[in-house]
Amino acid sequence: MDFVKDLDNRLLFAVPKKGRLYEQCMTLLSGSDIHFNRRSRQDIALSTNLPIALIFLPAADIPKYVAEGNVDLGISGQDMIVENEVKDKVTEIMELGFGKCRLCVQVPVKGEYKSIESLAGKRIVTSFDAFAKQVFEPIDKAAGTKTTINYVSGSVEAACALGLADGIIDLVESGETMRAAGLHDIHTLLETQSVLMSNKHSKHQDVIDKITSRIRGVITANKYVLCTYNIERTNLASATQITPGRQAPTVSSLDSHEGWVAVSAMIEKKQKGDIMDRLSEAGATDIMVMAFTNCRV
Repeated sequence: MDFVKDLDNRLLFAVPKKGRLYEQCMTLLSGSDIHFNRRSRQDIALSTNLPIALIFLPAADIPKYVAEGNVDLGISGQDMIVENEVKDKVTEIMELGFGKCRLCVQVPVKGEYKSIESLAGKRIVTSFDAFAKQVFEPIDKAAGTKTTINYVSGSVEAACALGLADGIIDLVESGETMRAAGLHDIHTLLETQSVLMSNKHSKHQDVIDKITSRIRGVITANKYVLCTYNIERTNLASATQITPGRQAPTVSSLDSHEGWVAVSAMIEKKQKGDIMDRLSEAGATDIMVMAFTNCRV
């Protein structure tokens, strides 16, 4: 297959090539009805139903490729956008709701450092060295110090125990790894999650809009379910206060039961149990909740 020729006139969509983000992206693409066949160990896959080529790259590199126009669209973390210093060069289209964590300054629990300012002039180890330098530059200027920022690619949490650092800057999700290493966080620099981003000057804006609409539909479908029920018209006002829907509920008369109506409305998935209980108390019957895989809202 001549990939250079096959990539002509296709939108290039970069997604993480491995790890938990890869799995979540594959679920998102499947729900968005983007079909493709990826051969083993191949980092390019052509969509079979859309003018798209998927490019599988390390998540840390994706913002740079998007910013420089090597690819049109990408999924990576907001932390990677900041670290690559391209926040003003890409368009963050939407947050995707996964990969949520915090980028924190961490120090030994039994240590002397209690604030980020107390680390001025000390040794910091991190995988986010570019961002760390931005953070400590004004602190050093105010304190008249020079903080040493050292880069490591992994196992950052071991640096303090090994005597390599006085503090670290690393991502915290549950905090379990941090606590196991005898560390605690003293300052949150950034709250981050995965985002869909695009190049500001892509010539495939129509395809970007289509993909964005599909992905937004998948995310909405993951948050909502469709609730339907029957209720007497005299109780309709109280029931629709419970299920107002995203804009308004759909109400139709029941020909078989005079004075009754059928109602359907989107409700938040996490509240479905409570909503069904309240509807039952309001006199609703035949209450059903149905999941859906995609939608347009």
